[in-house]
Amino acid sequence: MRFATRSLRVAQKTLAATGRRSYHPSVLPSLISTSSPEFKAKAEAMDALVQDLEAKLAKVRQGGGPKAAERMRSKGKKLPRERLALLLDPHTPFIELSPLAAHDVYGEDVPAAGIITGIGRISGRECVVVVNDATVKGGSYYPLTVKKHIRAQEVAREHGLPCVYVANVFPDKEHFGRIFYNMAQMSALGIPQIAIVHGISVAGGAYVPAMADENIIVREQGRIFLAGPPLVKAATGEEVDEETLGGGQMHSSESGVTDHLARDDEHAIAIARGIVGDLGKAGGREVPPPAVPEDPLYPASELHGIVGTDLRQAFDMRDVIARIVDGSRFREFKKEYGTTIVTGFANIHGYPVGIVANNGILFSQSALKATHFIELCSQRQIPLLFLVNVTGYMVGSKAEKGGIAKDGAKMVRAVATADVPKITVIVGGSYGAGNYGMCGRAYSPRFLWMWPNAKVSVMGPGQLSQVMATVSKDPSKHSTLKAEIEEQSNALYASARLWDDGIIKPTDTRDTVGLALALAARERGGRGASGGSSYTTWDGDGKGFGVFRM
Repeated sequence: MRFATRSLRVAQKTLAATGRRSYHPSVLPSLISTSSPEFKAKAEAMDALVQDLEAKLAKVRQGGGPKAAERMRSKGKKLPRERLALLLDPHTPFIELSPLAAHDVYGEDVPAAGIITGIGRISGRECVVVVNDATVKGGSYYPLTVKKHIRAQEVAREHGLPCVYVANVFPDKEHFGRIFYNMAQMSALGIPQIAIVHGISVAGGAYVPAMADENIIVREQGRIFLAGPPLVKAATGEEVDEETLGGGQMHSSESGVTDHLARDDEHAIAIARGIVGDLGKAGGREVPPPAVPEDPLYPASELHGIVGTDLRQAFDMRDVIARIVDGSRFREFKKEYGTTIVTGFANIHGYPVGIVANNGILFSQSALKATHFIELCSQRQIPLLFLVNVTGYMVGSKAEKGGIAKDGAKMVRAVATADVPKITVIVGGSYGAGNYGMCGRAYSPRFLWMWPNAKVSVMGPGQLSQVMATVSKDPSKHSTLKAEIEEQSNALYASARLWDDGIIKPTDTRDTVGLALALAARERGGRGASGGSSYTTWDGDGKGFGVFRM
């Protein structure tokens, strides 16, 4: 009772200080002491991780380095990120997807897997943009480049977003026919496909502009051909230069492969912006939030000291929620039941959302509570946000006799079949089957982001090394194994392999999730499966949840 009274007074005092509104019962109180040694230590540790993240991202933005950049500039070309900046509307947000893809994967430096992907605004419309980076290995495609490209197309298809491809493609590492399949499928759904050819698009890369609904090529700079001059000579004996074989003038005046001939990079981008501006209903339209957005009552900077980097130290996920949601208001559902999971309704940037957040291990009651809440959100068509810090489901004879397997299965089934957009942010650990129940990558959330301190593994490194120590006959390998597990469970390792959509700073969580909710709320133009004039935001067809084992 004393705790509740104190919480109420703190919340009332905070509200009075802000002068925003009178006290509301759903406002989450905060008892965090920012001057405590524990808070300061956690904040310092998280600050260090964020600074390291920013340094790595800054390096990625340099692409293939100064020498490669100078080579492009010497030919009168804009750098990839300069092209991107010209393409996007000024002073509008850009959600870059998987910027740390391929980090330390191939034994050579391949920044961002050689491709820049993300969501940005062009001529007032949200689009998915794919920019090939010719400063990285000449624009070569690696397996993770293909995976990253396809992931961007998945995001476009799920949200009905036009795709703009800024192409310079040399696919020497892996066949990427799925990219073209996706382009055909999205065009059939009325999702526009637009390509700009700034450099060489050869072999399979030639099909990116060839399969676009409308494309642009830069004069005496862009090239499109299925085989370059050396291969043509080897195959047919014909000697031909690149411009004659596949230059912009030829394709625009003779072959008809291209639709617009641009003078230079800037002209090409201006044409592309004009095309996007003329998309009509095919581009979909933004839906304003149903509620007025409000800032949280508490500063996002406090998230560093609340969570920290030591996942063994517990924290209350409500303190995280209070610094993300509008007005720090959270209408909690079944608060006294299954207390190791937190569920409830809130708004983020004015958009309604149902939140499922971990406050400990998942017991049967926690799983049943989450299942009930997910069913409610699916019934009411409210998107779901999963805030993840979970060691998994409870184990042991008592838990098994209590039916943890079937109760956990209910939650997993509800997550898999809920007919609403799902967004996942891993703020701590995501271990074992808890990764499934909290909508990990295998459960196809619209987006999945990780904080720099996040861990993803079949189980915690300590537990897994103990298990291996039990079954292994070579004790000398235990410490090495533990170090390997630790490395392979961290956020950077996961992000490099596209197990997420990127690592984000804790302070960016509210804005990042808000943009994702805005995308999910869009009314999308185009043709649905029924052949009508539009199709809904949600992916399902009323199929329900299947059979829950009781």
